[in-house]
Amino acid sequence: MADRLLNVIHIIQGQYRVSDRPDDEMTTVLGSCVAACVFDPFRKIGGMNHFLLPGNDPSAGNNIKYGAHSMEQLINAMLRAGAHRNRLEVQLFGGGNVVSGLGRIGDSNAQFARDFVRQEGFILRGADTGGRFGRRLRFRPATGIARVERVDPSGGEVQRTEKVVRRPRTPSGSVELF
Repeated sequence: MADRLLNVIHIIQGQYRVSDRPDDEMTTVLGSCVAACVFDPFRKIGGMNHFLLPGNDPSAGNNIKYGAHSMEQLINAMLRAGAHRNRLEVQLFGGGNVVSGLGRIGDSNAQFARDFVRQEGFILRGADTGGRFGRRLRFRPATGIARVERVDPSGGEVQRTEKVVRRPRTPSGSVELF
């Protein structure tokens, strides 16, 4: 059987997207930024965001580069598309400390995202955050499957380690490492 052609949707800093189309694949590249992949397993709707800074915009309160606004925008878009809040599953990626001059902004981003998921009562299905490397992320919003490749920031090479986070068939989670 021939593979379907994928509709690749690139998510850059400050963006989010939601889809229920089986041929959509969302992608992004992360350093210290964080991407949340959100999925409603009943409705088969998923979405991804990409935020640059933790918390809220201290001046305007509505800058999507900040985690709080980005997460709210993504969740609201999921709900408008027909997802139900009590079924949302979240996977978090990024938050690497790849630039020494930025301090530990990656850790701050990842901690903000984890706190947000916990405070909002969402299911944290999986996470690959932290470290001193970037990530290339691919997410299939209609299935909830995410794939992440770790990227060495010094040489730009992709490490041969790939992590796949799949929605489990049973209540217990599963993570496959290659």
